[in-house]
Amino acid sequence: MVNILEKKTAPVITTNLRDHLVEVPEVIRRASGLIILGKRIKSLIFSTDVAVIKNTNADAVMSVYPFTPQPIITQSLINASDVPVFCGVGGGTTTGKRVINLALDAEFKGAIGVVLNSPTKNDILKGVRDTIDIPIVITVISEMDDFKGRIDAGATIFNVSGAKDTAKIVRRIRALYPEMPIIATGGPTDESILETIEAGANAITYTPPSNTEIMKELMDKYRGQNY
Repeated sequence: MVNILEKKTAPVITTNLRDHLVEVPEVIRRASGLIILGKRIKSLIFSTDVAVIKNTNADAVMSVYPFTPQPIITQSLINASDVPVFCGVGGGTTTGKRVINLALDAEFKGAIGVVLNSPTKNDILKGVRDTIDIPIVITVISEMDDFKGRIDAGATIFNVSGAKDTAKIVRRIRALYPEMPIIATGGPTDESILETIEAGANAITYTPPSNTEIMKELMDKYRGQNY
């Protein structure tokens, strides 16, 4: 009799031309994940590079960039991705009714969720909540953030980005709101990622190496080959 509880080894299937991926750290698999619209998400790659987005094993994409969000960029990111995309729609430099319109446009284009920057006012957050149906991710950068106000205004998920204090902030949120979904930056090492997961993060964002770094490694490999 086969023991169905016995751990099975998953077959790995790849091809010659598609085995060069930007892989997220394996330790992220230890997170509980978030089940959003039926999809379990544990790892999110933090990128707006369509080449990276097309060649990663992350469960989802977190696309937030330091410019005014534009619908054509949102469309390009979603078109390039094989996995769900969370799109940044402003809330810092970009504010007011424009944020609400960008969020609605992102939903119409197929984003699984929208991401609002930490300076977003609660009335704008509420306006987005009243307008769209998909999850709203609000960025948290400090233990002093108004967690309750964010939840009351309609935030679905906290995205904790507190640099070295990230795990501490996650731990604080988890103590106050045990059921609140949390995405967090994991840091540069397996140890820092695991600390963030153990603090209570459900999913981890991973910042990949740049195209320049990846290309350098590839060129070094080519130079080492004998032709």
